[in-house]
Amino acid sequence: MKAIVVTDQAAGTAGMTLVERPEPQAAINDVVVRVHASGFVPTELTWPSTWTDRRDSDRKPSIPGHELAGVVTALGYGTTGLSVGQRVFGLADWYRDGTLAEYIAMDARNLAPLPGDVEFTVGASLPISGLTAWQGLFQHGRLQAGQSVLTHGAAGAVGSMVTQLAREAGAYVIGTGRAADRQKALDFGANEFIDLENDALEDVGGVDLVFDVIGGDIQKRSAALIRAGGTLVTVVGPAESRPADGLAVDFVVESDRAQLSEIIQRIRDGRLRTNIGNVSTLDDAVAALNPTERRTGKTVIRVRP
Repeated sequence: MKAIVVTDQAAGTAGMTLVERPEPQAAINDVVVRVHASGFVPTELTWPSTWTDRRDSDRKPSIPGHELAGVVTALGYGTTGLSVGQRVFGLADWYRDGTLAEYIAMDARNLAPLPGDVEFTVGASLPISGLTAWQGLFQHGRLQAGQSVLTHGAAGAVGSMVTQLAREAGAYVIGTGRAADRQKALDFGANEFIDLENDALEDVGGVDLVFDVIGGDIQKRSAALIRAGGTLVTVVGPAESRPADGLAVDFVVESDRAQLSEIIQRIRDGRLRTNIGNVSTLDDAVAALNPTERRTGKTVIRVRP
C-alpha cells in the first residue's frame, strides 16, 4: 500500500515521504480500514508518540495522521460492534501507525459509524477538532447555558467547533484570532471577535470559560479574565497560568464513539459545519502539508477518489 512516513523529527512536515508499505493485519479487537480520507494536525510531528511507542522504544519510520474516514475490510479476533463493509470514521491511537495510508489497523472502539449521506472528507475532518471541542466544553469546562466563552483561534479547525457547540449550548461566544480571521469566526457563530494583534484582550471583561489553543502570554492574560468559579481549558500542555478563583484544566483528546455519533448527527442536521481548509490527494499530500501560505481550516487528504 501507499503510505506517508516520517523518519526525522527535526525535519517536521518537510521530512515526509510517500513510500510503499505492507498492508497492516488486524490484531485482537482491531479492524482494518480502507482509508478514503485522512485529517492531519501538523503539530503531531512534535508529539513524542509519533516517534516512540508506549515503552519509549523507537518506532520510526512511522506513519502519521490520526483522523480518518473509510470502510472496514477485516475484523480481528474478538472484535464486535462493527462489520466488514461498514462506513466508519474515528480517531486512531497516538502510538500506532496512522491514517496517511491506504489502510490502517486500529482498535475498533475508536471508530463510529459514518452515515451514507456524509462524505468521507467531512468525516475525516471531524474527530480531533470535534472531540476536542466537545470534551473541552462539556466534560472539562462544564459549560452551562447563559455562560460566556472566550475561544482562541476561532477561525481554526478546533476554534470553529468550539464556537458552534458553545452557541448551540446557549453560551455567548467571543472569538479571537488575526484581523483576517474576523469574518470567518463570525460566520461560524461568534458573537464578538477580538483581533489579538490590534485589539485589547482585556476589554472583553469577565468570562466563565476560556478555551485556549495558544498558551504563553495570551493564556496568562486570558486566565486573569475568568470569573469566580470559571474554568481555563487548554490543549497546549499544563497551564502556566491559573484563574485567581477558578479551575485550570489541560487535557489530551480521547476517542469516544458516543461523542462522535453526537457530532456526526449535528453535521447531518445542519447544526454543525466542518472547517476544511484544503483537500489534497495522497500523491500530492507532502506538498499540501507543507503550505507556503497560512491556512486556518483542517487539511484533509483524499486517499481514494
